[in-house]
Amino acid sequence: MRIMHMISGGDVGGAKTHVLSLLHGLGQEDSVLLVCFTEGAFAEEARTLGIRTLVIPGSNLLRIRKRLLKLIREESFEVVHCHGSRANLMGALLHGAAGIPIVTTVHSDYRLDYLGRPLGRLTYGTLNTISLRILDYYIGVSDSMAELLISRRFPAQRIFAIYNGVAFPPNAPSLDRDAFFHSIGLKADPDSPVFGIAARLNPVKDVGTLIRAFAKTVQACPKARLIIAGDGEQGAELRVLASDLCPDGSVCFAGWLEDTDSFYHAIDCNLLTSLSETFPYALTEGAIHKCATIASRVGGIPALISHGINGYLFPAQDVDALSNAMTKLALSPSVRTEFAQALYERVRDQFSVQATVARQREIYSIILRRAHRPKHKRDGVLICGAYGKDNAGDDAILETIIAQLQALDPDLPLCVLSRKPIMTSQRYRIDAIQTFDLFGFLRRMRKSKLYLSGGGSLIQDATSSRSLLYYLFNIYCAKKTGNRVLMYGCGIGPVNGSFNRRISGKVIDRYSDIITLREDASARELAEMGVTHPEIRITADPALLLSPASGTDVDSFLISQGIDPNGRYCLFSLRPWQGFEEKAEAFAACAQAVSEMGLTPLFFHLEPGRDQKAAELVAAHLSCPYQMLSVPSSGALTVGVIQRAELVVSMRLHALIFATGQGVPSVGVVYDPKVRAYMDYLGEHQYLDLSDVSGDALISLVRKSLDRLHAPDVARLCRLARENQAAAASLLELPMPAYEENA
Repeated sequence: MRIMHMISGGDVGGAKTHVLSLLHGLGQEDSVLLVCFTEGAFAEEARTLGIRTLVIPGSNLLRIRKRLLKLIREESFEVVHCHGSRANLMGALLHGAAGIPIVTTVHSDYRLDYLGRPLGRLTYGTLNTISLRILDYYIGVSDSMAELLISRRFPAQRIFAIYNGVAFPPNAPSLDRDAFFHSIGLKADPDSPVFGIAARLNPVKDVGTLIRAFAKTVQACPKARLIIAGDGEQGAELRVLASDLCPDGSVCFAGWLEDTDSFYHAIDCNLLTSLSETFPYALTEGAIHKCATIASRVGGIPALISHGINGYLFPAQDVDALSNAMTKLALSPSVRTEFAQALYERVRDQFSVQATVARQREIYSIILRRAHRPKHKRDGVLICGAYGKDNAGDDAILETIIAQLQALDPDLPLCVLSRKPIMTSQRYRIDAIQTFDLFGFLRRMRKSKLYLSGGGSLIQDATSSRSLLYYLFNIYCAKKTGNRVLMYGCGIGPVNGSFNRRISGKVIDRYSDIITLREDASARELAEMGVTHPEIRITADPALLLSPASGTDVDSFLISQGIDPNGRYCLFSLRPWQGFEEKAEAFAACAQAVSEMGLTPLFFHLEPGRDQKAAELVAAHLSCPYQMLSVPSSGALTVGVIQRAELVVSMRLHALIFATGQGVPSVGVVYDPKVRAYMDYLGEHQYLDLSDVSGDALISLVRKSLDRLHAPDVARLCRLARENQAAAASLLELPMPAYEENA
């Protein structure tokens, strides 16, 4: 690849380190040119690293643009990559005329770059803001930065995330531990746990919270010591605070350190207490020197630190939470060693310079692949369903649909109708339109090739006729605007109203091309409504294909929620429904019984706003230990949590589906015909109607489920679930990807 990078040339700090290390790595295999607009230390250091560097000084933007265009054409550059506001402005001026993609790396929040400089914000800041909107692709230096851009309506499918890489192996320290402590005036015993932070002493780093937390820690562990390395406008007041709160000699202000290798080598625990971060080098630099780590849960930090697995995270400004974490590490050298080694391995494997360079090459490959993708008048998929409503089951369906469509074509333009479009775009990195933005989704329908309605039970009037009519109206509009229409992995019914049944039958029959159904009861319902023209395939729920998160990620999530990842659990997924209150004692009797079997009842809220109320009604009758857990934002984590259960007792259909996919025995409670239809389709009879629930009946089903001799054929169900994807492939005229026969 031939890549031109542009930067002002006066950059320092993390941006400088990132760009120079990236270009040095890229230059080993690719043709890279660094263009700076000022001569100085940046350009000199780049040349020292062997990076081909060209300085184009001056303020005549048109003359610089002309020279750059000539250079792009003469050397056949394939991508222009900008860093910073000056480069973004030049990228915007080159856009279109250069004829190649223009990409920018967003190293910080561009709205804060000129904080405290109102004239600079008004001029350079405004130009940068305008320029950013003109460019083609965006790379945030963490997932949180990418999400920030999405929240500001930058196009989600043109945003990537990359993380700052750190060089391996680390530099050898010039001073050993004792010599370093002596050099900064710190007195510490050989067994003193020494905490350290390297940061600017300004409000955003919130070192005041650290000092307050350390004051509590040192009471529990008098030998503990704290080194604060850095300088800034808060230096004097922080020294006063430490003097007031902490014992003499326990806190050392080391000032600005050039020898950070000796600093990280000497301390036992690396700290970062920032209120805001992207992805700080301070943590990865500490990690390669095998420091245990505690950091605030902000920005991209959770991508590095798995709470309780390779470090501790705490809510920013929470003195007590930070102090508790510091005290645990101060009193446990073995945990410090365990965390340090685990974090070292993670940084080595995922956050090295080599990993960053590989990720950047991958991003360039995607951009160039898209640049050469044939242009069509109609392209992409518009997805409609009950999305953005904080329901884990529906969101899991969306996650699976997106994965299946991207497996057909990784560059396929995707857009989803969502109640919370920004949240949906941030989570899945696709475009989203507000569910009731009529003009927005009609505009998209005129461009898309396929309208996908599903999954879940959209065609029903048990909740309301309005939602049914909304989904039917969208199917009608999609077909009328030229889309092919796929009803995807659906459950049909109940549709009770006579008018609703007539209109549903007519719209579905006339305006759908293919319908895939998750069970055969839905096929009978369509037949009774007179649907005969579309092709109908009985498949399985697409959510069966959702894979669990890694064991480490599940452990970290459970620990962060105060739940023992090694515990034995019976997972209850309940929801409020008419008649539920009268059955709360019966569910409690079941929970009490599973506790006596050695399983802890775990109430798992798939729709937290509703399900917690039902769980609390049951918990009020319990005398045994139990725990409650709201569903995580990730579908993979949700499946991972259910995978850990030994039994699932559920009213929620998707808790039963996830349990099936992971081979976990389950008991269903039917509040809606879709639950019965699913269990019957599986050939599983471990269910009863909500109206028939009693403690004895539930306990009997629990015992049968735990002793079951036959389990559903999960491999067969997964093959059927992929038939949904095959239907989409046929309407999009794309080939199906190959799958292993036993997958």
